[in-house]
Amino acid sequence: MAKKKEKIGRRSAHWFGREDIYGFIYRSWVKNRGVPHDQFDGRPVIGICNTYSELVPCNSHFRTLAEQVKAGVLEAGGFPLEFPVMSLGETLLRPTAMLYRNLVSMDVEESIRANPLDGVVLLVGCDKTTPALLMGAASVDLPAIAVSGGPMLSGKYRGADIGSGTNVWSMSEDLRAGKITLAEFHEAESCMHRSHGHCMTMGTASTMASMVEALGVGLPGNAAYPAVDARRNVLARMAGRRIVELVKQDVRLSHILTRQAFENAIRVNAAIGGSTNAVIHLIAIARRIGVPLTLDDWDRLGRGVHTLVNLMPSGKYLMEDFCYAGGLPAVIRELGEAGLLHKRAPTVNGKTIWENCKDAPNHNRDVIMPFSRPFKRNAGIAVLRGNLAPDGAIIKPSAATPRLMKHQGRAVVFEDIEDFHRRIDDPKLKIDASDVLVLKNCGPKGYPGMAEVGNMPLPQRLLKRGITDMVRISDARMSGTAYGTVVLHVAPEAAAGGPLALVRDGDLIELDVPRRRLHLHVSDEELARRRAQWKPPKPPLARGYWKLYVEHVNQAHEGADFDFLVGKSGAFVPRDNH
Repeated sequence: MAKKKEKIGRRSAHWFGREDIYGFIYRSWVKNRGVPHDQFDGRPVIGICNTYSELVPCNSHFRTLAEQVKAGVLEAGGFPLEFPVMSLGETLLRPTAMLYRNLVSMDVEESIRANPLDGVVLLVGCDKTTPALLMGAASVDLPAIAVSGGPMLSGKYRGADIGSGTNVWSMSEDLRAGKITLAEFHEAESCMHRSHGHCMTMGTASTMASMVEALGVGLPGNAAYPAVDARRNVLARMAGRRIVELVKQDVRLSHILTRQAFENAIRVNAAIGGSTNAVIHLIAIARRIGVPLTLDDWDRLGRGVHTLVNLMPSGKYLMEDFCYAGGLPAVIRELGEAGLLHKRAPTVNGKTIWENCKDAPNHNRDVIMPFSRPFKRNAGIAVLRGNLAPDGAIIKPSAATPRLMKHQGRAVVFEDIEDFHRRIDDPKLKIDASDVLVLKNCGPKGYPGMAEVGNMPLPQRLLKRGITDMVRISDARMSGTAYGTVVLHVAPEAAAGGPLALVRDGDLIELDVPRRRLHLHVSDEELARRRAQWKPPKPPLARGYWKLYVEHVNQAHEGADFDFLVGKSGAFVPRDNH
């Protein structure tokens, strides 16, 4: 009798626990691949949400990871069922993977809710798959564990380490400046990406894998084990075992994704020199689970936090070095000992985050530096405000040039990314190193999808003069692998009628990061006159998902989620289809 009660209590029992014609249908069709009848005896049914795709090179090894998760689920007495969702990779997908993050989150949410699942393991890799799957799972609020695919091995080129993304940008600039040949540029392609896995710099993929661990939704070690390290497979297998226990204990995502978890993650992001993209993604995830999180939280919690990890793009090492030095647990221990951690925040392995990390070793103080002797001081994400960004903009101090953190310069304006590419190397373009590059119409609505184009390449003639950085301002994002004094996520964006849309060539712009100020030195009267003349850009494609996106996407400071997806709806059982 007790067994029958337990069987009925889970979501999956509404499908597989029925002793009628409909139970026959649900069980019989699943049996067509050799599933024995005792798999339907009330054991937890675990979904394995797989973002494997050959179009997403970072996730190309996920078939192996899924098999490890399945083995773990079976070992723990669960019933694993793998299912695919749309996969996102920044490397091939146009116009940008960010355009489809919300679509994938809907795919995940509906796939979980509509199927007989009691818990789910989320296989995430290339950077947008991580927030997309967490957003979708948070909306349903079932027990869940995220398993990241892991970074590639370090790139090796002519006796030196090179990092994906970071050295792409630098070598591209060297090519344009005539410092390297096209043959050398092509040679580096094969040397940079030489194993399965995502970017091995502290780009957005590595950052979000770190956020998974810092939030407590991944097992310790999730952030840094290389994709081809056997320990990555062990971690996937242990996640399969652990999700079964989480279902039995009814530990849902909302028990893990607490306010304290998000505050821990924000500080961890500062300590690792993490991607600016984490700002948008964590706000979106938090709003899905019902935790209020704002740009002000990022600015407040990031103050006084030092960057401890000497990794590209802010430093010189790569994720493989980070792993061997001790990985994220060593960083979390430093934060905890500095009094900057909510130590009692729960994690999916059943321990608090401090219990997981309080004894973590640090094997290389050049890679992971102590809080008392950090790599870079006060390097948390800074939130800027002013008449150019009433709802905020952000900058990553750890990747910026210190002398440009306080700067005034003349605006050189580009109306969109096509305008930028047409004119940036035009000999007739009036531009100098003291000027400020301004890029419009690359935000959530404007691109659409808010592409990673905010780190605009510098003019070729300035590169040849040895100029390596300029202040750049846009409503776009930038890759977590990028660097420079780049102001991003200006809100409201230009396409939504924000003040950025009104900037013209020659306007004086003031950037003052210490004072968190971004100011356009143009009178209110002149801005009002310009606004009366402004017309919104025409969307590039007024149909299908693109139309839905442009009409419903929130601004960057709200996580760029859809307005109708904020908040969770829970794991109710949909109506029977018979």
